[in-house]
Amino acid sequence: MRIAGGKYKGRTFNPGKSFQARPTTDLAKESLFNILNNRIDFSDTKVLDLFAGTGSISYEFLSRGCTDITMVELNFKHLQFIKSVLNTINEKASVYRADVFRYLKNCHTQFDLVFADPPFDHSRLAELPEFILSKNILAPRGMLIVEHPSAFNFSKLQGFHELRKYGKVHFSFFLESENQTSDLLEEN
Repeated sequence: MRIAGGKYKGRTFNPGKSFQARPTTDLAKESLFNILNNRIDFSDTKVLDLFAGTGSISYEFLSRGCTDITMVELNFKHLQFIKSVLNTINEKASVYRADVFRYLKNCHTQFDLVFADPPFDHSRLAELPEFILSKNILAPRGMLIVEHPSAFNFSKLQGFHELRKYGKVHFSFFLESENQTSDLLEEN
């Protein structure tokens, strides 16, 4: 696993062969952050990383100057790996071992950006975007990004803004408010 940009660009971390998470591919991650680089101020963005897995997405946010990150991961081994990487790069994040759906039921904090990368075979993946959007955790003008396989089409859901495809990885973008400009996520 490689950090694609920012102050830790090029740093690699190996979770080991027995690691069960499927990290976001480098191509998809780089493409996602190319979009976000021109659209958000990382230093002023409060991020929630759901199904954190290896922590790859959160490390990208940290590398680009984000200082307020919350990571949620259920697997204890994955959580230990995340904590070891955070310690290695000397960064801080709030890291919780929890089931994402239970965490969201009890969450009373709002975030500017929520990234969710559930296992592609997760039994509740189809309901995830609506569940997240119903919990009032997106700050005004907030953004939800769900990573998912091609079998899912969330384009009919309220708040859906755009779909980006990178090989087998798809990102569905949702905006909290209809008042956001329609070109928020359009590439230059």
